Amino acid sequence: MTEKQHSPSPGARWERAVVVGGGYAGLVTARVLADHFTEVLVLERDPVRPDTGVHPHIPQGHHAHALLARGGDVLEKLFPGLRAELADLGAPVFDYGERINFLLPTGYAPAARVGVAVQTFTRDELERRLRQRVSALPSVRVLASTRCETVTGSAPGRLDRVRYRTEGADEPVEVTADLVVDSSGRTTSVDRWLTEARLPPSAKTVIKAKITYTSACYERPPQDRQDFDVAYQMAFAPDVTRGGVVLAVEHHRWMCSLFGVDEHVPPTDDDGYLDFAHTLGNPRLAEQIKRGTRQGQVHRYTNPGNEWRLHHKNPRWPERLVAVGDALCVFNPVYGQGLTVAALEAELLGRLLGRHRAEASGLDGLSRAYQRAAARAIQVPWTMATSSDLMWAPAGQPLPARFAHWYNQHVFALAVHDPDVWARFVRVLNMTAPPSLLFRPALLAKVARRVLTRRRTA
Repeated sequence: MTEKQHSPSPGARWERAVVVGGGYAGLVTARVLADHFTEVLVLERDPVRPDTGVHPHIPQGHHAHALLARGGDVLEKLFPGLRAELADLGAPVFDYGERINFLLPTGYAPAARVGVAVQTFTRDELERRLRQRVSALPSVRVLASTRCETVTGSAPGRLDRVRYRTEGADEPVEVTADLVVDSSGRTTSVDRWLTEARLPPSAKTVIKAKITYTSACYERPPQDRQDFDVAYQMAFAPDVTRGGVVLAVEHHRWMCSLFGVDEHVPPTDDDGYLDFAHTLGNPRLAEQIKRGTRQGQVHRYTNPGNEWRLHHKNPRWPERLVAVGDALCVFNPVYGQGLTVAALEAELLGRLLGRHRAEASGLDGLSRAYQRAAARAIQVPWTMATSSDLMWAPAGQPLPARFAHWYNQHVFALAVHDPDVWARFVRVLNMTAPPSLLFRPALLAKVARRVLTRRRTA
């Protein structure tokens, strides 16, 4: 079937999209694709059901997650009523400045309203709600216990033919798709797909920052009435090597993750876990661990750092294939950016598909346009995360990273005494404002005055 047949007139849907991987990023992307394709196949290797939450091949899934304000807005647009649905389960919605007990490297952030609303919940419950919604879409078929064996091309310069096998089946199935989405996570086989098609694999940028998370969920005592919904201590190179977060989540529980850099590994036994929490500067974490009753297992996960596959720079990137989520860019989860960036990528893909449909221009050129646009969406959170991570080993690091780290130190020092500076940082952190907000003349002047004052008194 030719491309003209697949999209014969403005507004016509394409025939089939295949999503390789049915985790968070795959589900959000499938929701977008359902607006543009007659059939959306989601290939999920685990034996999931619509009510399944996080599944075994998501090692970070049992740890505390943050959905930044921008990501929450995108999900609410794609899944109307999701915020209220989670709130009905007890997942709180609150102003970031009012209900977060945030220990910066320079002291506690002001407890003042900043006008940025966020919601806290477990990734388990978030994925369950998304999976239920996506599975109910008429055009979506989630194939559980199904492995993608390979992706090949129906023509030179394309990767659009997917071979998959469902557990228990005698033979694999092969389908040709109008669009293939790689949402298979950090273990993606995209390099093999490209190599087998005699195409060059994309280059990668890797910024190491070995951080180990140990996490547990605690039932909150019935009489527990705290003046915060999040208590947090951030790690910050080079001196603050331990941190942690406790989040109020659904079903009246605390979700707690303790983390440490390199050899600072939080224990998995209850006594050692509490002892590690007591070493933090923010006492709220240890208090809630001690007061709560642990539910379920204690989970540990080590993330080696950040990895970005530079598909947008691959001069022979194939038609009909795009990548989303961790299959494209893995962020150090300490900054809470991954869920939001994956949602932004799905939203971006939807906009491009809508434009191609409206113009009846077919899908040729979309994959490269998407990868370039996704790179622009990734660049800001990537720079924010990696500039900090590079400073765990600062010798020989590039000047921009060293400047960003130096500047952040001064912003943090100002923020603990200046609610306006804190509000600016919160908006940038939540991706509701560009980083340039932290470089406006008024704030630059405050940083300059602080630097000059420190030099005079040194």
